[in-house]
Amino acid sequence: MNYLIAITLTSILVVSCGTTKEPKKESAKPSEVMSDEIVGKQYKEREQDRLKIIVDNGTKVGRTGRVKDMETRLPMSNKDSVVEINPQVFVPPVKAEKFNHTALHTLLENNVSANGNVNYEGFRKNSTLLRTYIASLGETMPDESWSKNDKLAYWMNAYNAMTIDLILRNLPLASIKDIDKPWEQRLWKLGENWYNLDEIEHQILRKMNEPRIHFGINCASFSCPPLLNKAFTASTVAEQLTFLAKRFINDSSRNTLTADRVEISKIFNWFSKDFKQNGSVVDFLNEYSETKISANATVRYKEYNWALNK
Repeated sequence: MNYLIAITLTSILVVSCGTTKEPKKESAKPSEVMSDEIVGKQYKEREQDRLKIIVDNGTKVGRTGRVKDMETRLPMSNKDSVVEINPQVFVPPVKAEKFNHTALHTLLENNVSANGNVNYEGFRKNSTLLRTYIASLGETMPDESWSKNDKLAYWMNAYNAMTIDLILRNLPLASIKDIDKPWEQRLWKLGENWYNLDEIEHQILRKMNEPRIHFGINCASFSCPPLLNKAFTASTVAEQLTFLAKRFINDSSRNTLTADRVEISKIFNWFSKDFKQNGSVVDFLNEYSETKISANATVRYKEYNWALNK
């Protein structure tokens, strides 16, 4: 009897010890809440990436600004616009553009090559979108609150869009000069006034004291600086104009540069006053030329080719 009791007590003790043994602790899972530093880093990366897109009044478009159609514009989520993070790592959002040039940007990307050759037939098929964009220019015009870069982007885009529209209205043709007084035709109403290309170039853009606008606006001709296949925006216009100046000045098909002699576009003659703001025309060329030109170099001007830039 005592023997049986001992065995029973032993069994109870074994079972009791097994059930009261503390279970093995699982490794703590990483916190699902990111630190302020990580959130800040991701936000900074997102804001830097946003420099590559067109931003306008709380909306954004695809990551490189390229969109297939206007319906691909996506509203910014609350997460994009308001992020609670450590102020020490906070990077403020990129300032919104004063005007949304997405429609023109899309048309240019789809119908202008990297070298500036224009597919006017492609523009003709999308002429409604082009004219809708031009009409939208008249709904939101620059005022004193706009920065110089906002105004530059607006008026250069306006000039280029209107030039393309002028060509479309007169197709087929071999040259813009086949059109009667092409730069004097008042075909576009912005706000309460009708504008022509001459007025935008000479009365608005040239008075902004930025000689590089002559590389940004396009006269639909081969000898003109090639049309950029992107719209200008306030946040990118400075570097875009620098790119265009370098590309045009160093283009051997439009300018021939050597140390002692240059044969350059007549643009530098027609608008010499603009290019001489801080020295001679040669001084201006040397700011962007890959060839160092002597101050005493002989300067000649090339014949201008007015053939359509297609």
